[in-house]
Amino acid sequence: MNVDLTELLQGWPHEPGKINVRLIQGLDGEQKVQIRLDLGILQMNVDGRPDGQRPEGFDSLLEYYEAKLDDASREGEEGEEEEGDPAGGPGVAEFAEPPTAAGETTFRLSPDDCRALREEAVQYYHRYVALLVLEDYDRVVRDTSRNLRLLDLCAEHAEAEDDRTVLEQFRPYITMMRARALASQALRDNEPKAALHAIDDGIESLRRYFADFGNLDLFEASNEVQMLRGMRDSLVPKLPVSQKTELRQRLQRAIEAENYELAAILRDELRMLPE
Repeated sequence: MNVDLTELLQGWPHEPGKINVRLIQGLDGEQKVQIRLDLGILQMNVDGRPDGQRPEGFDSLLEYYEAKLDDASREGEEGEEEEGDPAGGPGVAEFAEPPTAAGETTFRLSPDDCRALREEAVQYYHRYVALLVLEDYDRVVRDTSRNLRLLDLCAEHAEAEDDRTVLEQFRPYITMMRARALASQALRDNEPKAALHAIDDGIESLRRYFADFGNLDLFEASNEVQMLRGMRDSLVPKLPVSQKTELRQRLQRAIEAENYELAAILRDELRMLPE
């Protein structure tokens, strides 16, 4: 069997500075997405795990660990129900270890678990970047939402502090990509107002992220925020006149609810609307 890739690579030259992506039909009859790199070609499934594997019989490692978390949560709930004797006598739990706090489980991700999840997240990153180029916005939303779930899982259940925080640096980028895909999806459906709401939700999520880490000063300088605001600026001329009235109503409700951060965003939106 000849495994030399020279002919294949020559038939699809690499173009520096451009994300070279294409869809092909796999030998299994399923669609595959390919990315042309400077030294080769990366191929991924468009659905399921990008490399086609099914760890522990699940579509991905994330779904496997989410299932384990669900099992641990159910066991914890059942344990709480069995703590006391319905007749009023002492329950078994009186002589056992103290139970975990309400809402907590014994489920934890080891450093090896987190490393494997991070490696899997990289696969999905490569795929959603490629799918955005192909304008497959539905799948971009799916994969970015999935990676945000992975960040949440590690942040809440990793044993080691480093594993709980190391992925947080990527949350702004994933949030921006998801908002961008949602807005592009809405624009394709000729729904500029829905696109605007998707962008605003993304910007507000980024504001909360920087506020949670005490870095609101970095919010304005964030590349992700600038990207979404630039996209938003291009949408404003497409909005109906009634949008200004709607924004004023939302601003009034935000002030009444003392949500001053949202009120500030809405004031900025009103200023950007054309007269």
